[in-house]
Amino acid sequence: MILFPHAKINLGLNVLARRADGYHDIESVMVPIPLHDVLEAVIAPELGANGLAYTRSGLPIPGAVETDLCHKAVKLLQRGRELPGLRLHLHKVVPMGAGLGGGSSDGAHTLKLVNALCGLGLSQQELDGLALDLGSDCPFFLRDQPCAARGRGERLTPIDLDLRGVWLVLANPGVHVSTAEVYRNTTPTGTTWDLEHIARRAHWREWASLLPNTMEPYVLNAYPAVAALKQALTESGAFYVAMSGSGSSVFGLFMEEPAATALPDGTDVWRSCWA
Repeated sequence: MILFPHAKINLGLNVLARRADGYHDIESVMVPIPLHDVLEAVIAPELGANGLAYTRSGLPIPGAVETDLCHKAVKLLQRGRELPGLRLHLHKVVPMGAGLGGGSSDGAHTLKLVNALCGLGLSQQELDGLALDLGSDCPFFLRDQPCAARGRGERLTPIDLDLRGVWLVLANPGVHVSTAEVYRNTTPTGTTWDLEHIARRAHWREWASLLPNTMEPYVLNAYPAVAALKQALTESGAFYVAMSGSGSSVFGLFMEEPAATALPDGTDVWRSCWA
């Protein structure tokens, strides 16, 4: 069985407050985009009950396999139950440390994949709880629609966001930005936004002022390559340009198909249009 874990972009990211548990309260509109990894699982009886053979290809993933969210997701599902042996393979396409949620999506889709493959019958609520154990934004990736995200990112409200005809240009400078580092250096705003009203009612051209990413000031100063991408996409005529998540990817939204954008050497560029 194969699934295609999707990446996401953030329309606005408001870091509201630091919490006593060490996390932050945030607000953001999270939008799935059709940039995918590839995740395959097959039942392997020869591995024995709760056996797992996990392999990876594509972009290199740092760290031991046991720290990978896909591996952790299987171990969560094995906790308290016996699963058949599994062979799991991830082909990595979405860059890491890029603010696109690729690792979180891989972990969440592993839960979904093994649940279906092994017939576990877990409910959406049960999957959400397991996904939250993996990471704050993991529950979002169990869905395939834009959502207003609040709390740690786990309080999700679906939004009917009509982006038909809008072009997305996504640029990654090949720089890894640590999420923990960015949170440490972002000053919470303490002010909430009406995300649903802005996303549904405000004109797209108002998003630049109404949906900023409050993590940008630190990242654009600390990582000049990210700042250069934002400037280049802004100058290319995008009506909305923002860093996704904690960076390092920057994206631009265009009313019509954009001409080739002059971006710094070494930039990976991906584009798509919402049909």
